[in-house]
Amino acid sequence: MTSRDRPPVRVFCCTLLVVTALLSAPHASADEPPTVLLSQALRSQGDQLATVDSNAGAVTLFAASIGPAVGLRDAAGTLGAKGLPGKLVKELGLEDLARSAQRLIAALAVWQFAESVGEATQNSSSAEAVTLRGFSPSRNEWLKTNIHSASLPVLLQQVGSNGQPDPADRIGRTSLALAAAQTVFEANQQAIAAWWELYGWKDRVRLARGRARLCGTWQWVIHNHQRHHQEQKLALIFPPPGSDQPPASGLVETVVLGENVYLRWEINGQIQEDSLQFSKEGQRLEGTFVNSQGGWGSITGKRTADCRP
Repeated sequence: MTSRDRPPVRVFCCTLLVVTALLSAPHASADEPPTVLLSQALRSQGDQLATVDSNAGAVTLFAASIGPAVGLRDAAGTLGAKGLPGKLVKELGLEDLARSAQRLIAALAVWQFAESVGEATQNSSSAEAVTLRGFSPSRNEWLKTNIHSASLPVLLQQVGSNGQPDPADRIGRTSLALAAAQTVFEANQQAIAAWWELYGWKDRVRLARGRARLCGTWQWVIHNHQRHHQEQKLALIFPPPGSDQPPASGLVETVVLGENVYLRWEINGQIQEDSLQFSKEGQRLEGTFVNSQGGWGSITGKRTADCRP
């Protein structure tokens, strides 16, 4: 495609796509940074975090209380919904969403435990006063499958694996405090990463839905007013989401919001942005383009072949 080189300027204002009737309520924005929200959840949900020991329990806890408490109400509401059709479950990526929720709850559980150990080392007369409340073998195994922490095994070994500190291992309070602090740091980082996965879930669904709708072969007609109304015709193939097939050459960004389509192209240092709209039940695209060479004009697209996985 020719004449693609103007500094990127959005040519239409994007609005959030409501991905499902389940999410029709306004998006629960996080007024505080994730670390603050997660720290507050530790204080208010500590007792429940101290006992969760399964993926099912983690998802239930996230959907019922943790998710809404940390600004993830949409994800929590969707995971808590019952009887969703299989097609919708797949379209919304609920398996991946559930795994992210499991990782978040596991990270919070480890964070809460390590923090309690650190506090105990400061408030107790000896490190032996620290206990492993609720740390059953099954819970320990569940945590290992959902959080990767190099310091957690060290902390558990120092505290003791049977609910009490190992009397044969007379560690100093400082050593225990350092292990707890390192575990808190690792769990904090993983909790924040899981939070962002959950926070970006709606955008991923929107992107996948948009690409699925655009998928197929299109005949493009470009009318450039800068070049004496020159017209250019070409065929473009948009692959389905998740496909190994590369996008059209030079296409670096695709946004589909409702009936609106935004495409950004970069070729040989030149940039072009297309602003289009679906028509004829998704069989046609019509809109305009601008580029950094000063080119502007109209684009019409006609679907010539349906999406092929």
